[in-house]
Amino acid sequence: MYSRENRKKISCPEKVIAVTNRKLCDGDFLDQIKKITELGVRAVILREKDLSESEYEVLAAQVMEICQYTDTICILHNFPLVAERLGCDHMHLPLPVFHNYMENISLDRKICFQNRTNLKNRKNPYSKENLYIGTSVHSVEQAKEAIALGASYVTAGHIYSTQCKPGLTPRGIDFLKNICQTVQVPVFGIGGIHPDNMQQVLDAGAAGVCMMSEMMRL
Repeated sequence: MYSRENRKKISCPEKVIAVTNRKLCDGDFLDQIKKITELGVRAVILREKDLSESEYEVLAAQVMEICQYTDTICILHNFPLVAERLGCDHMHLPLPVFHNYMENISLDRKICFQNRTNLKNRKNPYSKENLYIGTSVHSVEQAKEAIALGASYVTAGHIYSTQCKPGLTPRGIDFLKNICQTVQVPVFGIGGIHPDNMQQVLDAGAAGVCMMSEMMRL
């Protein structure tokens, strides 16, 4: 188990979405998920991009079960059909996948989807309704596109330099401010965010932050 010192590192865990990368874990991945959920984060995005759909589904079922114990939202990534089969109401889809998904779902499901992703809970960006389906954006134009598709939240980045994107120039705080001022759904900053710079992201207007390395190495 992790210590009280680790708990103190993040002052507002309810504003954190943990993004997974099991390759960053020193120990057992599922044990790490337990640590993360016990910390009190709002949600976990299961982002294991190297897995096949069938492999991902097996892991997703295990992570969803862990998240249920602490009422942590489990957001499945990239595979909308896996989310449907497992009865998971929360998805984070790359923008092209999001496009394809919305083009191919039935009209009844699309109406249901749009009803669930309306802005009635905008005052509470951590509500389950506002974390129903999201996508990652890297420009104001993409943010507008995501909202037109029906995204209930977006992640915007990368804000700071990060080992996950070596050699790529971070977009910075001004970029994040522009996204937050453009869209009417919760925006979560992502990329190089840790406890020491988290407040800067929140001050820029973000509803919260996404953390990967910090969460995988608690």
